[in-house]
Amino acid sequence: MASVLAANAISISGNSLTLIGVPWFALETTGSPGKAGLVAFCAAVPVVVSAIAGGPVLDRIGRRRVSVVSDLVCALALAAIPLLNGAGLLRFWMLCALMGVTGLFHAPGETARHVLVPDLAERAGTPLSRAASLYDAVSRGARMTGAAVGGLLVALIGADTVLYVDGATFLVSALLVLAGLRGVPAAEPLRDAPALNLAAYRADLREGYSFLLRTRLLLAVDLMVMVTNGLALSWSAVLLPIHAREELGGSAAQGLLVAVFGGSALAGALLYGALGHRLPRRPVFTAGFLISGAPIITAAFTHTVAPMVVAAVLGGLGAGVLNPILTTAFYEVVPEELRSRVGGASTAAVLLTTPLGGLAAGFLVESVGITGALLTVGGAFVLATLSPLLFPVWRELDAPASAAASARASGPASGPAKASGPSSSGPSTPGPAPEPAGTTPRR
Repeated sequence: MASVLAANAISISGNSLTLIGVPWFALETTGSPGKAGLVAFCAAVPVVVSAIAGGPVLDRIGRRRVSVVSDLVCALALAAIPLLNGAGLLRFWMLCALMGVTGLFHAPGETARHVLVPDLAERAGTPLSRAASLYDAVSRGARMTGAAVGGLLVALIGADTVLYVDGATFLVSALLVLAGLRGVPAAEPLRDAPALNLAAYRADLREGYSFLLRTRLLLAVDLMVMVTNGLALSWSAVLLPIHAREELGGSAAQGLLVAVFGGSALAGALLYGALGHRLPRRPVFTAGFLISGAPIITAAFTHTVAPMVVAAVLGGLGAGVLNPILTTAFYEVVPEELRSRVGGASTAAVLLTTPLGGLAAGFLVESVGITGALLTVGGAFVLATLSPLLFPVWRELDAPASAAASARASGPASGPAKASGPSSSGPSTPGPAPEPAGTTPRR
């Protein structure tokens, strides 16, 4: 468990560096919000593609191997950006392509580590709800640290050099998983699985998606987070960097805000880990999601850092309760033998709108200005988060066992594994600060 927590913390710190370094690199080298949005689009599309198709492959290759390979590829792709730029060879299409490579490989690695949590919690003798909260708290803490360091490094040594540091974090994460998960059965390839021919691959893929589609709670979560992820990416990848550059004084302010949001979310996750088992999930989740959008709305009405810091504190506290709630519900609803496949399907679903988020935000800023874009995105985010108050299916969040029973009653899973027993299992983002996606709103 410690190896996965450490590896995920370092990898997510790298994500935070990417989140700050790449948009600033794009803005510095092109000067165009539209092109910065296009870079975000190129990074997000492959994430969706890999999530759609990756579940069956993840089980057969093995979660440990997938995590290691994904981090190594991301390290090489990120280091190549400043290397080519320093040699005078980098073109805009190359930047888009390299970010596409990181998007293609990052989601499977994130999913591979995430779906191991129940097995590792059992080995460690830790209650699942506590392990889920700990996993999220460590991720939030890493995001906070990475953002703070990233903002300062961009200001001190430049965005291109930050990308070298970013690549190094992924390398360290790969080494930790390679050594720390050796001999863990759940991290190794499935031994009794049939060969991955086209028919078996289609059956496995269908099994994950069919379970997701007949489990009403998971489907409701995915639809909501699908919308909010696209809006959140437009904020984090385009609107926040532009607002920081034009109104707040530069990348250090952006790093401060993301760090404060992450630190507050860490506090929220830890608080929920201590007290959450005593509270009804749906009201806490709904309130947390609504509050998490505070930084987007606040940015439309202020040009100074102090109000944004207050909004980041409130938004982070709200966002901190989301992943522990949904991760625990996901593990309770989805049987272990389907976790990778359903997790991949959920990740794909919640990421469908993310490619459009960054692209639309860039052109929205060029059309109506930064204030108009912030009001549009913030208003849409608030409307999307009201769905738990409007639809009865969300009551199952307080009784996820009924969601599992409903899925089993709808018919057996297609394929060898049956849905018996009680994520964004991958990188997604519920609130204004991107966090790795699956059913849980993580990014």
